[in-house]
Amino acid sequence: MIEATSCGGVVIYRGKILLLYKNYRNKYEGWVLPKGTVEEGEEFKETAIREVKEEASVKANIVKYIGKSQYSFATPSDTIVKDVHWFLMKSYGYFSKPQREEYFVDSGYYKYHEAYHLLKFSNERHILERAYNEYVELRRCNLWGGKNF
Repeated sequence: MIEATSCGGVVIYRGKILLLYKNYRNKYEGWVLPKGTVEEGEEFKETAIREVKEEASVKANIVKYIGKSQYSFATPSDTIVKDVHWFLMKSYGYFSKPQREEYFVDSGYYKYHEAYHLLKFSNERHILERAYNEYVELRRCNLWGGKNF
């Protein structure tokens, strides 16, 4: 068993959530949240910001830590157990461009209910729900629109 750590973001702009569509040789196909592997010497926040930028060409700021999800998958040689640390993030525009090298073929911002039903994995739907509830609460308290986030 191999343990791995990734970080990602639930990126929101004007109430809509950034999703990426991955299509790897028609085997792995579906909408996901941006995330990726922590590089050596990198803080979790740095990884989340970098991965959102690399995978979607989106510059986003971290608002707060949302939580951790875990999943495992089998490779021909071993089983990978992955922890993913998630952050609520804010972008400053709707522009996104999927990273073709990572087999992302589409990207965009979707309303919460659309994003929830589009997401391929239940653990990402759970994280989206938590992040969106935080977003709604921050907006309710007039804490979302400031320059800090």
